[in-house]
Amino acid sequence: MKLKMITLLWLNKPFFWMLLLFMSYTSVQAQVVKGTVSADGQPLPGAAIIIKGSSKGTVTDFDGFYTIEAGANDVLMFSYVGYASKEVVVGTQTEIDVTLEADNSLDEVVVIGYGTQRKSDLTGSVSSVSSEDVNVNPVSRVDQALQGRAAGVQVTQTSGAPGAASVIRVRGGNSITGSNEPLWVIDGIVVGTNFNLNNINSNDIKSIEILKDASSIAIYGSRGANGVILVTTKTGTGAHLGKPEVSANVYTSMQMVPELPKMLSQEEQIAFTNESADFRGAAIPFPGDPSDYPNNDWFDLLLGPAPIFNADVSVVGSGENVSYYTSLNYFNQEGIVKTSGIEKYIFRSNIDVRLSDKVKTGFRVNYSYIDQKNGLVGYGNAIASLPTQPIYNDDGTYNGFDEVTGSPWSNPIANMNLNTNETFRNNLLGSFYIDYSPSSKWIIRSTFSPDFDNSKQNRFTSSQSPNLLYLGEGGNASVRTVLTKGWNNENTVQYQSDINENHKITALAGASFQKVTTEIVESEAFGITNDATGFNNLENADPNRNIITSDYSGFQIASFFGRLNYSYKDRYLLTLVGRTDGSSVFADDNKYEFYPSVAAAWKVSEEPFMKNQETFNELKLRASYGKSGNQAIDPYRTKGLLVEANTTINGIQQTGLTLGRPSNPNLTWETTTSLDIALEASLFKGRIFTEFNYYYKKTNDLLLDVTIPKQTGFTSQLQNVGALENKGWELSLNTNNISTANFNWSTTLMLSSNKNKILDLGGVDYIDVVVDEILGSGNTRLIVGESVPVFTGVKYLGTWKSQDEIDASGLRDPQVVGGPKFHDENGDGIISNDDAVVLGSPLPDIIFGFENKFSYKNFDFSFYFQGTKGNEVYNLRMRNHYFTRGEFTKFEDIANRWTPTNQGSDILRAGSDSVTGIPPNSEYVEDGSHIRLKNVRLAFNMPVEKMGMPGIKNASIYLTGTNLLLWSDFRLIDPEGSRFGRNGLGNIAQGYNDGSYPNPRTLTLGLNVTF
Repeated sequence: MKLKMITLLWLNKPFFWMLLLFMSYTSVQAQVVKGTVSADGQPLPGAAIIIKGSSKGTVTDFDGFYTIEAGANDVLMFSYVGYASKEVVVGTQTEIDVTLEADNSLDEVVVIGYGTQRKSDLTGSVSSVSSEDVNVNPVSRVDQALQGRAAGVQVTQTSGAPGAASVIRVRGGNSITGSNEPLWVIDGIVVGTNFNLNNINSNDIKSIEILKDASSIAIYGSRGANGVILVTTKTGTGAHLGKPEVSANVYTSMQMVPELPKMLSQEEQIAFTNESADFRGAAIPFPGDPSDYPNNDWFDLLLGPAPIFNADVSVVGSGENVSYYTSLNYFNQEGIVKTSGIEKYIFRSNIDVRLSDKVKTGFRVNYSYIDQKNGLVGYGNAIASLPTQPIYNDDGTYNGFDEVTGSPWSNPIANMNLNTNETFRNNLLGSFYIDYSPSSKWIIRSTFSPDFDNSKQNRFTSSQSPNLLYLGEGGNASVRTVLTKGWNNENTVQYQSDINENHKITALAGASFQKVTTEIVESEAFGITNDATGFNNLENADPNRNIITSDYSGFQIASFFGRLNYSYKDRYLLTLVGRTDGSSVFADDNKYEFYPSVAAAWKVSEEPFMKNQETFNELKLRASYGKSGNQAIDPYRTKGLLVEANTTINGIQQTGLTLGRPSNPNLTWETTTSLDIALEASLFKGRIFTEFNYYYKKTNDLLLDVTIPKQTGFTSQLQNVGALENKGWELSLNTNNISTANFNWSTTLMLSSNKNKILDLGGVDYIDVVVDEILGSGNTRLIVGESVPVFTGVKYLGTWKSQDEIDASGLRDPQVVGGPKFHDENGDGIISNDDAVVLGSPLPDIIFGFENKFSYKNFDFSFYFQGTKGNEVYNLRMRNHYFTRGEFTKFEDIANRWTPTNQGSDILRAGSDSVTGIPPNSEYVEDGSHIRLKNVRLAFNMPVEKMGMPGIKNASIYLTGTNLLLWSDFRLIDPEGSRFGRNGLGNIAQGYNDGSYPNPRTLTLGLNVTF
C-alpha cells in the first residue's frame, strides 16, 4: 500500500515536489535559534534581531540574550544604535552568539557604576583604557599601565622596584589629611584605595574605566571624591559555542640599569674630603696617594641587569547555558638593585550560568600568592657610599667601620649576603551573584563579595653583620603578620523601558553593605647570638629587649543609592544620582551623609538642522554638578587615644595609661562639590574623535590638626576647618590618519592641566610640614592661596667673593669667603626660616601622553611618549651630596667649587658648612619637566593558515622596549621617584626625590598563541 502511494505521488511530480517543499518549509519554520549579542565584552540589552526581508524580529534582554524562530535559509540581521550591523545565515545553527563592532568612538560600551552604557549616552566624564593599552607594555601592576593613558589622570611611578605602587591623582588632590588615591572597584567589588594591585593579572583585564566627575562618582558616595577606577576582567560572554579557546602568553624580559647620577671620581672625592677636613682643622682622612685606597664602583656592585619571566594561560568558552573564563599566571621579576624582586602565582575563574530564561548566576574568583623580596640594600647605598670605603678587612672579614666618620658602617655587601627581608602574601578576592529578570524590563541583582588578605614579613639581621659586631649588640629579627578580612554585599534593582518612541528611562536603586577588619601582630627580638634559626626562633635573644605589639582596627559602611537616566528623542539626556552613606568611623550624630548629583547632555548631531552636514558624525555637549565625599580618617579617630604612661608609687614603678590625644565627636566627612562641562565630537566619518572637559572642584570641611589651648592638656586637635579647590581642563584626541586594506595609522593625544589652591587653613596663613627631621621645617608649607604643597626655602645667591662683601651685607650670622650666600628676605641680619619664600610646586602645568600605532599587512608597530611640564622636584640628596662635609659622595658639578684658585665659582667651598648653617634653599629645587619614551612595540601576526599551522587560530610574536629614553635636567636623572610613596606623608608630600629605586630600561620578547 505504501509503495503504491509513493508511486502515485511520483507520477504526479508537481504535486510531489510541492508537498516535499511544504514539509521542508514547515520543519524549518519550527527551528528555534537563541544566543547572545555583545560588544566590547559586555552584553548589549535592547539589540535588534530581524529576519532579513521580513518584519519578524525580537530584541535582547538585559543580559544580551535572545530567542527567535528562523529557517535554515534565513539571514539574521543584528543591529544596535552606534554599532555596525552584522548578518548571519542560520543554516543548521541553533545557537548564534554575535559580537558587534562600534561605528565610532562615541558609541563604544563603557562600564559605569553598577552597569554599562553607550559612550554616546553618557552624561558624565568617563575615560576608558582598553586591554590592548594595558598589555602593550608588560607590567607587574595594572596601575603602571595607566600612565598618560587618560586625560586628567596623573600617574607617578614612585619607584622602579618590582611590584612598587604608583601614585594616582584624578583631577588633583582633594584632601590634606586623608587619602587622595582613587577608589578601586574590580568586577563590581569595592576593594578600596590601598588594594594591592599585584594580586591582579593584567592579562585578565578586559577594560578599565576611570570615573572623574560628580555624575559618574556620586554613585560611590563617600569614597568617590578622588575618582573611581573600574576594572572589568574577561568573561566567556561572546565566546563560540562548543570547543573552548585556549590562549597562551609567554614573554621574557631583560631589565637594564638606566642612566645614573654623575658623581665625583674617586680621586676628586678624595681631594674634596681632604680639603673639607683641612678647612675644619680635622685630621686628613686620605694622606696618601689616591691609588693607595679602594676605588669601588658601588653602582656596579649593587646594581645590574635583571630578568623577568611571565607565562599565563587562559581558557574561554561557552555552552548552551554556561560561559567561562579561567586563567593561570606565573610572574617572576628580579630587581636591578640586587636582592629585590617579586614572584607571583595568580589564578582566576569567571563563570556565568543561565539557570532559566529569567535566572542567571555566576562567580568571580581571584587567588594570588606573592613572594616579595624587599631588598637588603638600597639605591641610596650606591649613591652615598664613598668609593674609598673598604668592603673587607685585611683578614678577609667584612668591614663594618667608617674611618672618615669614625663610626660603625652598615656594609651593603655584607647585608646582601647575611640578612633576610621577605614578605609572603595570600589574597582571595571573590564575588558571587544572582540575577533575576521577571521580564525584559526588570533585572534584580544581588552579589556577595568576600576578600581575604594574609601577609607575613620575615626580617633577620645577622649577628655577624660587621657594624653589629663592632658594637657588640648581636643580631635582630622580627616577624610581622597582617590579616585583613572583609565582605561586601550589593543589592540592586534596575528598570528599563521605552515609554514610547521618544522617551526612554533606566532607573536603578540599590543598597550596599561592607565590613573590613585588620589584625596585626609583630614580634621583634634583639641580641641574637646564633644565626642558625634566623627569624624562626625569636626566643633565642635577649628577653629584656624583645618587643611584642598587636593592633586591631575595623570599619563598616552602609549605603543606599539610586540613579535615573532619561532620554528624549535620543537627543536630550538627563541623569540624577543620589547616595546616602553611613560609616562607623564617625560619631553617632555624623555617621550619615547624602551625596547628590545631576547631569545633562545634548546630542547636537541628532538635531534636524545637523542632518545635511557631513562634518560631524556625533556632537554632544554635556554638563554635571554634584557632591561626593571622603572619609579621610582612620577608624577610631574621633575617639581619644590611650597611651602607655608609667608612674612611681611607693618607690615602685607601675605601668599605666594616659590620654594621648583628645577626642572629637564632631568630625565629619570631607565634601567635594564639582562642576564639569564638556564637548565630545566625532568628525569626518569617525576619522577624528575629540573630547574637551573643563572642571571645577571645591572641597570643604578639610580635616586639619588645629592648635588648641594648652589648658586642655594637648597642643592640637583634629578638626574640620579647611577648604581647597582644583580646576583644570582635559583634551583627548584620537585620529585615524590612514586606513587602507594593507596599511593603517592612528594617533592618540592626551593633554590635561590642573591648578590646585588652598582656600582656608582654619584661620592661619600657613602650616609648616616637616618632611625631613634633619632638614627640619622651612622646606615645605601649606599656604593659603598656594597649591598643596609648595616647596619653600631661602634663595641661594652663590658664594661670598670677599670679606668686604660679607662685612657690607649686615648679616650677623658667621660667614666665610667661598661659603654659601643666602638672601636675607626680611633684612633682620639672620638667615632663618623667616626668610623662606615659595620656590616651586610638585604639580605640573601640563600632563601629556602621545601614541602612534601603525599596521602594515601582518606587522604592527607603535610608540608611546608621556611626560610632564612645569613641575618642580625637591632633591633631598642636595644636603649630603652638595652642601655638607666630605663623608658623603658629591655630585660631579662640585668639582667646579670655590677654591683659592677658582674664586669666581658659585659652588660653596669644601668645609664651609661647618661655619655657615645650610637652611633649605633654592638649590634643592630642580625642574621636574620630562619626556619619556615609555613604550615601543613591534609585533608580527603570523598568517597561521598560510604557514600550515592546523589547530592554531592566531599567533603573534612581539618585541617591546620600555623606558628606553628619558629627557630630563634633574640631577638624579629620573624626576618621577617619590621619597614618601603614596600613603601617610606621601598623601601630600609628592615631588620629593632622594634617588628612588630607578626605573629600568626593559626589552621584552613575547609570544601570544590562541588554539
